This record gives sequence, structure tokens and C-alpha cells, in this order.
Amino acid sequence: MRAAVVGILGEPPSLAEHPDPVPAEGCSLVRVAAAPVVPLDLLCASGTSYFGAPAVPYVPGVQGVGVVEQSAVMAAGTRVFFATSAGMTAGDGSFAERCAVPDSDLVALPDDVPDTVVAALGLSAVAAWMALTWRARMQPGERVLVLGAGGAVGQIAIGAARALEASRVTALCRSDASRQRALAAGADDALMLSADVDELTTRLAEATGGDVDVVVDPVFGPAATAASRLLAPGGRLVNLGGASGDEATFSSSVLRSRSANILGYTNNSLTPEQRAEALTAVLRHAAAGRITVAHETVGLPDVATAWSRQAAGQIAGRLILTVEHH
Repeated sequence: MRAAVVGILGEPPSLAEHPDPVPAEGCSLVRVAAAPVVPLDLLCASGTSYFGAPAVPYVPGVQGVGVVEQSAVMAAGTRVFFATSAGMTAGDGSFAERCAVPDSDLVALPDDVPDTVVAALGLSAVAAWMALTWRARMQPGERVLVLGAGGAVGQIAIGAARALEASRVTALCRSDASRQRALAAGADDALMLSADVDELTTRLAEATGGDVDVVVDPVFGPAATAASRLLAPGGRLVNLGGASGDEATFSSSVLRSRSANILGYTNNSLTPEQRAEALTAVLRHAAAGRITVAHETVGLPDVATAWSRQAAGQIAGRLILTVEHH
């Protein structure tokens, strides 16, 4: 089969012929249609991740969309989203014509959301939805602040907060292009990030009306410091990542006086059932146009270019590899 193969750690994959996967017991064979290029793919293939250096050659791709060809748990022809552990454990991923997938990592899909849209949403959608519902326990009428709002998680979190009946959704963005994506996703207001935390706190307070009930934070760093100062009584800040650094400063008096919560989140804490339920919920809203994420499609033969663009941050949304079968 054709696949994008990492031959040397730290270098982009290239299109090559690769052995077809042979599903082990408890796995299904999926004919891949689309797969997103996400930061975790690049991290694993760098050989520097905390998972350890993967053996090469291997096929990257930690998530994808396709159709079941062979399975003991789903009928052939079932359209599915799937996750893989490519680059984290032995085995190949989704950047190929076919992929062997553990049965528990398959999620049957509705017919009303295109493959590329499902791939663009994927596990980012699971993270945004569960950060709001499971960790923050967001309630209708609450005010939500989304940091890093121009990224995939941020855009989805904006739409999800809207779908969950937030009274106001404010976005914080790094660039004007990100700001436009946040507004397109449904934010009431979108502010630009600034390096001065005091100034940022003041501007966020003006935009939000003074305080917020829920903060969705995929960036941490100074943005999280400013956001934490605006937490309402009982407010919750849910951290999903550290794109702006691994440290933030929180005021003990603010947290104590408002009984506020700083919470961590990772998709790795979810059961397969939780992941499937979250993705299904997001796709229902996506089909109705309430949740969107900017994305661009690239053919599998152009994987090296797509990979390099992702590494350089030269993207306007999620990059989706599409797989044509010959």
C-alpha cells in the first residue's frame, strides 16, 4: 500500500510503498479516507517525546477517518473515526491507505458530516467538549473565556460553549488571522494577546464584563495568569496545554476569596466510551452548523510539504491529508 513513512527521526515522512497492515486479535482493518496532521505526530516523530524514540521506519498519524474493511465488532462498510498510538508504541498510524486499529478506538460516524470535517474536529473536539462539560461542568448562562482561540481546540471550544448556552464567549488570540477565525467560530469578542499581564487583565475585564465562570486554556503562560485574575466566585480554569509556556502565576488570595478552581485536562484520562460520546455530541452540533473549525485539505503525496508547514506554523487551520485509493 501507499503510505507516508518516517525513515529518519526528525525529518518529514515521504510517500512510499509500505507493507499492508495485518490486524491482530482485537483489531479492525480500516480503509483510510482522511487524517489530520497534528502537533503530536511531529513530536512523536522527532524522537524527543516522553514516549521515547519510535522504531523506524513507521507510518505516523494518531487519528483518522475511514471505512471498516474487516472487523469482528463492526460491519464492513461502517464509516468510522479512529485513534492510534503511532509513534507512542510500536505500530503504524493513519497516514496510509489502510490502518489496523484496536476495536475500542473505533467510533461509528453519522452520514451528515464529511470525512474532512470529522478529521479536522477529531480529538481536538473531544478535548474542547470534555474540558467544558466534564472538567468545568459548565452550566447554561455562564460566561466563558477561551485562550488560544484561533487554534483548533479554541475554535471548537467557542462553538461548544455556544451550543452549551453560554451567555457570553470571549476569545483571546495571538494574531489578527486567529482573531478572525475566533469570530467566525462564534465569539462575541476577540482580543489580541499582549505581553504585559496587567494590561491584558484590564482589557479582558473590560471585554468580559469583569469576570468569567469558565476559562478554556490550551496555552498557559501569561494568558492563564491574566485569566485567573478574572475568575468569578466558583470559577474554573481548565488547562489543556502549554503552547505559551509551562508556567503561570496564580494569586492565592484570588483563588481563596473566590473559591476558584485550577483544573488540568488530558484526553488520556477518558475511557473509550467517554471519547465516543464526546465526539458524537460535537458532530451532532457540527452537522447543525454550531461548531466549526478552519481546515485545509492536502493530498497524501504532498505529506512532506504539509508536515513542514505544520512544523513552521504556516497554517491557517487544521491540515487534513486526503487518501485516494488506486
